Amino acid sequence: MKKTLLISFLVSVSGIANAQNIYNFGFSGTTTEMETAGWVRTNQSSPSTTTLWSVASYTPVTVNTTVTPPVQGNPFNDREYATGEVSPVPNGQAGGANSFALVNFTSTTGAGNISNWLISPVVTVENGDVVSFWSRKGTSGNLDFADRLELRMSTATAHTNPTGGPTDVGSFTTLGVSVNPNLATGFVYPKVWTKYSFTVSGLTGPTAVKFAFRYFVTNGGPTGANSDIIGIDTFEVSRTLSRDDFFTNNFSIYPNPTTGVVNLTGKNNIAINTIQVTDLNGRVVKTFTTDNVYETQINITDLTAGMYFLNVQTDSGSGSFKVVKY
Repeated sequence: MKKTLLISFLVSVSGIANAQNIYNFGFSGTTTEMETAGWVRTNQSSPSTTTLWSVASYTPVTVNTTVTPPVQGNPFNDREYATGEVSPVPNGQAGGANSFALVNFTSTTGAGNISNWLISPVVTVENGDVVSFWSRKGTSGNLDFADRLELRMSTATAHTNPTGGPTDVGSFTTLGVSVNPNLATGFVYPKVWTKYSFTVSGLTGPTAVKFAFRYFVTNGGPTGANSDIIGIDTFEVSRTLSRDDFFTNNFSIYPNPTTGVVNLTGKNNIAINTIQVTDLNGRVVKTFTTDNVYETQINITDLTAGMYFLNVQTDSGSGSFKVVKY
């Protein structure tokens, strides 16, 4: 019975899952910086305008609804502001003024069909990777015009951006998420930052893909029945790994077995925060704080001979590995 319990404990220690960050983008900074990071914008609405996805750049506004035209408050705040009040700069999902991307009804003129795209750089993904982002409607009042957002994926060998108008999706044929797919009114599109995600599947192995946000609204525009303003933030691709896999993928360790000193080196620009050494009963026998270094030495000379686990904590996840001291 004791052996059975011990084996079960070892499986639970080494089998804990961790999320490894594959790619993330927070839409802070400027639109130019977003493009420099590899994001591409194209407006395929009909008729189209010069309006493209952009990073927010609001400034505080003193509201005055008594003048013509009225001075309205900034969108993406949690309430409407009355005349004389200052409408502040809105924050992104993760905090930070203007730290999100947005697009709106001016993507087309009159009453038209909107298809406005924001396309990511190449990201290499595998089946099981989780793609997520946050979105919200910019409206803070009681008037609602239906909005729709799609997150699409291109798995083509040669990625093709849409160029043929509002119905063309290029090589982005995989639909991962559709927010308010039926263009329903009544604030079906959320007015607060809300997380959406999908799990990658159907690939034959690691694949270099692109993702695309598509603002897709029929009968939209200044005089259309639909479309208003939406924002996105905190785009992320993450991979679930066992603690052992996370360690193997991101660290090298030697010598092992060891007489007492172990060299630990981080790979993939992953820095080491803390290291705990535990024995076979799960007791912490040593703790090392390394303050974000990429390589360090672990001295276990004073420990008795046997098997131990190194539990390494990083900003991107944690991993464990067996070490034998003789």
